[in-house]
Amino acid sequence: MKLTVCLLSGLLLGLALPLAAAEPAEVEWIELMPKEDLEFLQNMPEIDHDGNEPVSLPEELMTGNVVDAMDQKVIKIPGFVVPLEYTDDKRVTEFFLVPYFGACIHVPPPPPNQIIHVSYPEGIHVDALYEPYWITGTLRTERISNDVADASYIMTADKVVLY
Repeated sequence: MKLTVCLLSGLLLGLALPLAAAEPAEVEWIELMPKEDLEFLQNMPEIDHDGNEPVSLPEELMTGNVVDAMDQKVIKIPGFVVPLEYTDDKRVTEFFLVPYFGACIHVPPPPPNQIIHVSYPEGIHVDALYEPYWITGTLRTERISNDVADASYIMTADKVVLY
């Protein structure tokens, strides 16, 4: 009897472990920035927005360096949607996910390692750009560029919900 209980317990535990491993890790934006970039950002002088010249971040932040350990990691991250592609019924199927409202609209845009290019074939209706969302999916370290911004990470979202 004890052997049967032990075997059954082991079997159930073995079945539950893969489910626990599949739980997405809740990630903060700062975790997508390599240590060197973060140190540079923390010690960076203030940006002057008052001049007539375009504002840009220092080249040291725009390298697009990534945290290699994030590649192929299933994550859940909050952020704001910057729409890139729509369906005919106005569902957003491709977007940049950014850490703060107005990013990519105002200059300078965030560093590439603070932008995730998200594909979500199901699409979402975005009623207001100032509403944050939780995005869940597998993060990949791959650079993508378009007219709006450069991103160092990409993701095909499994789930998109309001924050």
